[in-house]
Amino acid sequence: MNGSWMAFVESNTTGTGREFCAAARARGLRPVLLARDLGRYPYAAEDAVDTRLLDTSDPDAVLRTLTGLAAAGGLAGVTSSSEYYVATAARAAAALGLPGPDGAAVADCRAKDVQRERLRRAGVPVPAFEAVADAAAAVAAAESLGHPVVLKPVSGSGSVGVRLCRDADDIREWARRLLDDGANTRILVEEAVYGPEFSVETFDGRVVTVVAKHVGPTPYFVETGHDVPAAAPRPTTHALGETALHALSALGLGWGAAHTELRWSAGGPVVIEVNPRLAGGMIPVAVRAALGVDLVDAVVARAAGLPAAAPAPGAGHAAVRFVRATHEGRVRAVRGLRAAAAAPGVLAARATTAPGRDLRITHSFQDRLACVVAAAPAPLQAVRRAVAAADLIEIDVEPVPAPHPSRERAAR
Repeated sequence: MNGSWMAFVESNTTGTGREFCAAARARGLRPVLLARDLGRYPYAAEDAVDTRLLDTSDPDAVLRTLTGLAAAGGLAGVTSSSEYYVATAARAAAALGLPGPDGAAVADCRAKDVQRERLRRAGVPVPAFEAVADAAAAVAAAESLGHPVVLKPVSGSGSVGVRLCRDADDIREWARRLLDDGANTRILVEEAVYGPEFSVETFDGRVVTVVAKHVGPTPYFVETGHDVPAAAPRPTTHALGETALHALSALGLGWGAAHTELRWSAGGPVVIEVNPRLAGGMIPVAVRAALGVDLVDAVVARAAGLPAAAPAPGAGHAAVRFVRATHEGRVRAVRGLRAAAAAPGVLAARATTAPGRDLRITHSFQDRLACVVAAAPAPLQAVRRAVAAADLIEIDVEPVPAPHPSRERAAR
């Protein structure tokens, strides 16, 4: 096993993708990143991670590459930290006789309409919903469900395309935008559920922790921070955990990591969606800081068939806070990262943008330009440390000049 390849099919781009490769190395494995566009992952070159360039949307190409790796030094395991490739990795692992979750269950879970229907049939509390394929059907579904409603693609992550719509005109416009995107053939129209938002982090069918989630103002649902563990009453966190486990059972999941998002409504917990993967948004870093449980290492070990590590001492509490884009333009400078990293209790201070990059407001995770993770013995202290450190980070953005008309004509 020692020195064998540990393959990652694509990667998330918001922090923990890099940590997966580091965890593999710490386990004595050789990380290799399979990607269609290596430019999306600067850390691969910076950390001298082996790479393979291929069409990762082609399962046969992925399997051929993995088979070649198995023949050239041995293949310990395959997984993905990307929402979009967890099913591909699971099916490849099964084909090669490697550890992994049920690929069909993972693929079904990624289709929000299929997932939601299975949860409803199993008696898991979920919002009322309807999957539609055109704007007129979206308006009709909302009339049946009652306004306001939430519209979202049936696949995706990071709040991309998710919006609260309050009337027929709003619904019709947003539905058309989603369906005209080209990536969406169906969208979900769902009842708006109100109440505090949480996520339940599980591993191998057990609750690791309940996380309090913070989101920006409606009509969008961009996550602005996380608190680990949630400072909520024990009966509340217990009910949230039990509901998440019920959802995983209904979906045929439970192997390895899962990230279940819920709201605590007037009637109790409601499952918004189950993600058959490790949480993003720096939640694993906060879990490790607060509780001493290294979920990134746990995912790598599980995929490689290795024993889990024992938890280390934790600080007790941790908080994540993001620095978000407020206007579009071109990044001129990123300031204050060193000061944020040196602030009391800070474990990580990272930017996900760089000078020269163009910014576009998307009302999704892509609007998050930097993040801070801070730890402390008490929940409020952890929050204050994260907020104070995030306030030290400044992203200077300048307007992008419009093309000169004469230059446009010349280009044509």
